[in-house]
Amino acid sequence: MPLGPVTPDDLDRVTGKLFLTSRAGRSAFWVLLTLAAVIASTGVVADSTATVIGAMIVAPLMTPILGTALALVLADRRALLQSVAFVVGGAVLVVVVGYLSGLLSPVPEVAATNSQVASRVSPKLVDLVSALATGAVGAFALVRSDVSDTLPGVAIAISLVPPLAVVGLTLESGAPDQSAGALLLFLTNVTAIIATGTAVLLAYRVRTTATAAGRRVGHLRASTVVVVGALLVAVAVPLGVGSYQTFRGQRILTAAQPVVAQWARERSWQIVDVTWGQGVLQVVAAGPPPATDPSSLRQALDGAGLAEVPARLSEVLGGTTELPAAPG
Repeated sequence: MPLGPVTPDDLDRVTGKLFLTSRAGRSAFWVLLTLAAVIASTGVVADSTATVIGAMIVAPLMTPILGTALALVLADRRALLQSVAFVVGGAVLVVVVGYLSGLLSPVPEVAATNSQVASRVSPKLVDLVSALATGAVGAFALVRSDVSDTLPGVAIAISLVPPLAVVGLTLESGAPDQSAGALLLFLTNVTAIIATGTAVLLAYRVRTTATAAGRRVGHLRASTVVVVGALLVAVAVPLGVGSYQTFRGQRILTAAQPVVAQWARERSWQIVDVTWGQGVLQVVAAGPPPATDPSSLRQALDGAGLAEVPARLSEVLGGTTELPAAPG
């Protein structure tokens, strides 16, 4: 059952907030976005969750994204192009700030050494589901002024600026595959916000209110809805692949860990870490000299039904070395 239409006052408030038509609104957008990009980039470099959350609250990027949804509903070509331009231009700005921040970092900012990067370079289908729900809440809170105090929570729930900062940082660090993953997360969130935002605004009969108020409303073509749906499918496919890879990696780890542990015990070695990444089972083992025979681990894995799983063994040779102090 459709929801009741918004009032003309609500429509004025929403369009005034989402369509950055005033000079002051545009200036505030770029200033806040630049500051948010700096905060997000430095937060990622420092591996600080609190700092990254602060950037998510400050960032105004959700405004033109929801503005895109509103422009689609009203079939306002001019507002649509303007909103898309703000989204694209803002995204490029954040990526550039992230790249420049990477130049100032003494170490590469990649998933292997930074948890903030790692959490944003392998998006999955669950991220799309979360983004759809968050986008719906954002549009609902925008239309309903009585629940607008939930918008800061929406800003925290949806991840827009941090993934873009990660794109810049990982590009500078020479990890384009991780940059692609972070960019996919951003595109997933943008697509989900536009899709659910469009649905909520249609449910609130924004077009009916705009027509009654004498606003110019274009013809909403079915192809517009189809394009939005196609974009959702386009991002869902790689997310599905990522989810499958994660599931497969977990199954491989579950099967490999007891095999690796038994192999190490038989040689009086210890397993430091067993991980799955980039399609390879990575084993780190430590023990006294001499080094073990790597082929024995391969044989153990093959015997456990993991013959088709590529593996990499890193050995840390232990031992004690005396380092006497200089004579006093």
